[in-house]
Amino acid sequence: MRIILYTGKGGVGKTSIAAATAVKAAEAGHKTLVMSTDPAHSLADSLDVGLNGSATPVAENLWGQEIDVYRELGEHWKTVQAWLAGLMRWQGADEVLAEELAVLPGMEELAALLHITTHKRKGFYDLLVVDCAPTGETLRLLSFPDMAKWYMNRLFPLERRVAVAMGPLARGVLGLPVPGAKVFDSIQELYHQLEEMRTLLLNPEIATIRLVVNPEKMVIKETQRTFTYLNLYGYHTDLIVCNRILPDTIEDEFFRQWRAAHSRYLEQINEAFDPIPVFRAPLMDHEVVGLAELRQLGDLVFSGRDPASVFYQGRIEEIKKIGNTYQMRVKLPFAGGQELAVTEAGNEIIVQIGRYRRNIVLPLVLASLSVDEAKLEKDTLTLSFKAAAS
Repeated sequence: MRIILYTGKGGVGKTSIAAATAVKAAEAGHKTLVMSTDPAHSLADSLDVGLNGSATPVAENLWGQEIDVYRELGEHWKTVQAWLAGLMRWQGADEVLAEELAVLPGMEELAALLHITTHKRKGFYDLLVVDCAPTGETLRLLSFPDMAKWYMNRLFPLERRVAVAMGPLARGVLGLPVPGAKVFDSIQELYHQLEEMRTLLLNPEIATIRLVVNPEKMVIKETQRTFTYLNLYGYHTDLIVCNRILPDTIEDEFFRQWRAAHSRYLEQINEAFDPIPVFRAPLMDHEVVGLAELRQLGDLVFSGRDPASVFYQGRIEEIKKIGNTYQMRVKLPFAGGQELAVTEAGNEIIVQIGRYRRNIVLPLVLASLSVDEAKLEKDTLTLSFKAAAS
């Protein structure tokens, strides 16, 4: 099963692009499920059909699903939630407040995302298109399996042994709700499902992420930041979709400066993500709702290409730690042996090669360091970082 995850800054039109992708893929003969994991669902509105927590037929070869987060929490988190709520009540929290606080931040979206493994096991669909939450929440979810792995390998066995040894004393003397075997088993089961999901999403032949961006400065900056973190966590981006571009047919004087700005930002987007392809979608003169409108949008974005294809393989940014030095390797296919200039600007690195310029937004692990060496070999720039002199 092919898996495509769409994300982007809130309001860029990722739900419409995800739905249009699914509509075109279904027309191409792929049995396609488009699924929303965003707690603020708008997929049903985009498709103009009623959706629920189960896969619902929408058209030939096309199903839609809006995950019921409360049902998912009950399935994946009920045992742990009951223990957490009891612990908070023991500390004096109000009954209702304890139940609410026992749902950890991000658990709703995470429980929804676990549906990916369920659909993969069943093997019914050829393509799963996931309309994810906006970029900040999506990055938090995609980083969760790595944090869970660290916890399970280092702290989980110790906590389980302590709970077994101290449980009777804590419960009898203090009345403290100590997690029992069912709680630990539930956490372990959740972890195994996370690992299964992580393995799927890290396989570039199965899963890729697509970023939706608008030709606006703030949106581009956030998309670059998201792209850097996706590379850091090992996820593969195969396509950038630039949405809501002002068409050249608009001749009104009012939009002249907007068209000029869009032209500049499109050039910036192409340089920032090259060699990943950038597909374009114009600002429509009407609301994109329903299968016919989504089909039209899909035609404009994909121009006859199969939406289920992997449009780029590999990562253009990699970060490794070698001894006490961090290295960032960046593919620059436009380099061509030209003169290289690297400038540090806050949490960004500005790379200038001839007339080409790329702004690289650094992750936190590198933002506090300074560039010690920059070396260009063929089409790859290697940046070595060291701690800044105090």
